[in-house]
Amino acid sequence: MMFLRRAASAAALLVTVLPVTLASPAHADGSAPACRAPASVPLDAEQARLTDPRTTALVERAGFGDFVRRLPAALCTAHTPAEAERLLDSWGEALWQASVRRAQGQRPGGDLAPGDDRPLYWARLSMTSALARWQPAFAVDRAALRARFEDASRGLTDNSFRATPGVRRVFISGFDPFGLDAEIRRANPSGSAALQLNGRHVTLADGSRAEIRAVVLPVRYADFDAGIVERAFAPRLAAGPGAADVITTVSQGYPGIFTLEDWAGRARSADPYPDNVRALSGGTREHPVTAPGLGPGPEFIRTTLPADAVTAAVQAPYPVLLNSDVTEIPAGGTAPVDRTDGPTPGSRAVAGGGGGYLSNEVAYRSNRLRAELAPQLPGGHLHTPVLTGLPADSQLLTGPEFERNESAITAEVRSVLEHAAVRR
Repeated sequence: MMFLRRAASAAALLVTVLPVTLASPAHADGSAPACRAPASVPLDAEQARLTDPRTTALVERAGFGDFVRRLPAALCTAHTPAEAERLLDSWGEALWQASVRRAQGQRPGGDLAPGDDRPLYWARLSMTSALARWQPAFAVDRAALRARFEDASRGLTDNSFRATPGVRRVFISGFDPFGLDAEIRRANPSGSAALQLNGRHVTLADGSRAEIRAVVLPVRYADFDAGIVERAFAPRLAAGPGAADVITTVSQGYPGIFTLEDWAGRARSADPYPDNVRALSGGTREHPVTAPGLGPGPEFIRTTLPADAVTAAVQAPYPVLLNSDVTEIPAGGTAPVDRTDGPTPGSRAVAGGGGGYLSNEVAYRSNRLRAELAPQLPGGHLHTPVLTGLPADSQLLTGPEFERNESAITAEVRSVLEHAAVRR
């Protein structure tokens, strides 16, 4: 396994970044009859968007096409469930490392801007589609294998802090693109920031040093129900030399501004807005629901990030504001009430500052876990501005304004972290 991981890491430095030791020349076309099911195998709603040729173009124009083309043949080399697990771990980690290196200008490939998060998203989906079509000669838990691949390709594995003495450790999460039925070209600046900042050493506002590690999470309720947030954050909150000193979840929020969310709420209430597989949460403003799998915790959790220091120091090119808005059902009441000054005692959460969708939930889940495992750590949630600037021509995948805005947002996320992570 260690050899396979080293091979995957080394391959990630090449133009065609693949765990080459796992691809079988005998089945280079992926056509072995015992390994492939018909192309008519049902795909989920997220994978079904791959029929749009622009999704393929985003993968190819980043130099990630060989990941998609060669995975079917690699799957045919697995002869046991354990081999399949190791293979998908290695391919997922290789895709993640290739995406990080590309985002940070360390890997050539394609004509898209390096920081573009969309190639990782669409390559991952294409590869999970290949996994869905794979028909091995032995029994497998396909859902478990996909979860392993998803975790590895999102930075949840083989992505530990270096634990350098005297260097602060900052752990962040971003998200996949979403709202793709309305505009399939959409990106997510929080995912872009995660890729561009993962593994970086930065100088904090007080002159000390910090290392940033990041993951990119799915926009799917089912994955949150299955504990992906807890899997991502628990290792960084457990005591030890590799634990984080600061955690911050990041997502795309409002036009033209950054917001530090003062409060995260326990409820889901965003319906009828769906997730990326068009699933609903079951919760509305009038009838919020508690997400499955949540451990015990209060209705609202307040940020412990140094909001005053951040908002006083970082205001360009976008304003950074503290958002104390919540929606609650007051104690003894039945109807939701919007407040601009946080929740009242005994109320039930309807929405935090990040609303009642997954951006609010990632803040609640991660900070509920922080309060349980490492209550002394600063933690909270940052909303980026909406990423704008896509060309009016729907066949153009990128443009100068889009790329400038993406770079500016990532630079300001870094600046926020450089002030938020200062030891206090």
